[in-house]
This record gives sequence, C-alpha cells and structure tokens, in this order.
Amino acid sequence: MHEFLHILEHSVLDTLKLLPFLLLTYLFMEYLEHKMSDKAASVINRAGNLGPVLGGVLGIVPQCGFSAAMSNLFAGGLITRGTLLAVFLSTSDEMLPILISRQVPAALILKILAVKVVTAVIAGLLVDLLFTKHRHADIHDLCEDENCHCEHGIFLSALKHTGQILLFVFLVNFALTAVIEYIGEDSLANFIMNKPVIGELLSGIIGLIPNCASSIAITELYLQGGMSTGAMLSGLMTGSGVGLLILFRTNKNPRENFKILAMLYGSGVVYGFLAGLLPIF
Repeated sequence: MHEFLHILEHSVLDTLKLLPFLLLTYLFMEYLEHKMSDKAASVINRAGNLGPVLGGVLGIVPQCGFSAAMSNLFAGGLITRGTLLAVFLSTSDEMLPILISRQVPAALILKILAVKVVTAVIAGLLVDLLFTKHRHADIHDLCEDENCHCEHGIFLSALKHTGQILLFVFLVNFALTAVIEYIGEDSLANFIMNKPVIGELLSGIIGLIPNCASSIAITELYLQGGMSTGAMLSGLMTGSGVGLLILFRTNKNPRENFKILAMLYGSGVVYGFLAGLLPIF
C-alpha cells in the first residue's frame, strides 16, 4: 500500500506541474485552429504536385482534427496519396504540447520537428512519383469532421482539451512510474534501447493506435530514457491522431486504405531508424 501511495503521489504531482504549460499551449493551438485550419486545407487542396511539401510542413502545426480533415479530402479525391501520407507522418498529435510543457530545450524540439517534416515530404513525393496521383473526385464521399469539437470558443475548448490530456498523462505517468518502481529504470531502458530494430518496430505499432494516449506514452517514455531516439521518431511518425480512423470510415476502397496503412508503418519505421542514427541528436 505504501508503494502504491508513493506512485500515486508522484504521478499526481508530475501531472499537476504540466497544467499551466498545457493550458497556455492549447490556448495558442486553439487560436491557430480557428485562424488557420480552413486556410491550410484549402492551400493543400490547390497545391497539385507540391501537395506533399505543403502537407508535410502544415501537418507539423498543431491543429485540431487536421489529419482527419485531410483524410476526408483524400476520400473525396481532392488530394493525392502522397499528400495524405506526408500529413500523417508529420502530424504528432500530443507530442509538441508534452515537449513544451516538459520544458524540453527548444533546439531538441526543432530537430525533432525538422526530421519529421523532411521525412514526411520525401516519403510523400516518392509515393506520388511511384503511384498514380489522380483519383476520381466524389465530394459526396467527404464526411463532416466530428472529432474536433472546437466550436465552443477558444478558452472552453482549450480547457476541455487540457483536462482530457492531463487525464491521459496521469494514467501514462502512473503506469510508467509503477513499471519503473517495480522493474527498475535501467531494465526498462535496456528492454528497448538495446534492441534498435525491435524498438522501432514496436514503437511504430504503438503509434498506429488512433488515440492521443499513444503519442503521450511514446513521448513520456522517451523523456524518461526508456526509448531510443529512433524508436521515438518511428512511433511519432506512424501516429496520425484520428486520421486513420477517418480514412477507413470515409474512403470506400479498403484495399487502398490498407496500402496507405502499410506505407505509413513502413515509412515510420525505416525513417525513424535512419533518423535515430543521425549525429544531431
């Protein structure tokens, strides 16, 4: 019982420390969402061959439901497969707010974002080069995005989002603290960090889970030393928020959906592994 209370206290205190940083971060993100979301989607829609470039760059900006919106556009034949893949790879769900709230050095955050953007653009351009870019457009296939719920005003939306993420952070922190307490930090780190290829493969699978908890778990595990840089990047690149869910719900071609899923996983694992070898980290 004493150990349980110690873990609970540690997890609560660590989570509460994030409250002001997360709230300020999400206030800024909600502002960006209200100002930029429709414009970003419109720009990508008209980008043509530059779609993967713009998708990779704009996907990195924290925006509510952006990957879901791109899935809708793809289902309607309005963007290419490479553009959608670039958005999926660059989107990091809750990574950026967690890194900011943990006061990670700005230089490291910029390196992570830069790697994700570059790999997303390269992967997207390669896919469009190797596969058919033009698809039949059917606007009726587009579904209304119901996963954002940002219509209640900036502050209330930010407060609601902050509360939801704090709950996930607490649960992840509690689980990780318990594992570290009972297994040991060195054992946890060695389990993944001493197996570079397996680390990327496992993290890539975790990233595919269409829930913000996956990006939170990957980011927290990385910050606590339990995951290598390559594994972290693989998981965060395969993580596309609810984008995959919306893709499978809106696009009427299951075979194409599974191809995109395979491309996302393969690209995330390979590029994550290669990026982890770079001397910049």
